[in-house]
Amino acid sequence: MNIQLRKATIEDCEPMMELIHELAEFEKAPQEVTVSLEEFKESGFGSNPVWGAFVAEHNDKIIGLSLYYIRYSTWKGRRLYLEDLIVHEPYRGKGIGKLLLDRTIEYAKEKKYSGMMWQVLDWNQPAIEFYGKYNAKFDGEWINVNLNF
Repeated sequence: MNIQLRKATIEDCEPMMELIHELAEFEKAPQEVTVSLEEFKESGFGSNPVWGAFVAEHNDKIIGLSLYYIRYSTWKGRRLYLEDLIVHEPYRGKGIGKLLLDRTIEYAKEKKYSGMMWQVLDWNQPAIEFYGKYNAKFDGEWINVNLNF
């Protein structure tokens, strides 16, 4: 399978949003995706972008993405936060997630960030096993806190 990895462009936003909706369905929370396509584009490619992404393409179709942003830790400095790692369901188990995660790790190292972090749902055993292969540290000590406006 010929997979191309590249930085996302504004033209990729619509298919990326489709993958985000697919992930929300998988996570049993489709109603939680409330960002508009316009906001998504502006926040990634407007005058003050806050996220970046790599996409995986097969036959000119986006089949996966790794979306990240910079997080600052007063203890560790700049770190890359992996917001989403998504592979279109028919392409899972073919090494595409590994390609995307490896490229994202490489990017964080190129930028000399102190590390990476992300979250995984406690019931998503395939993802937990996947991340375990990277010797990732699973931290059960912290509790997620959200404040919505």
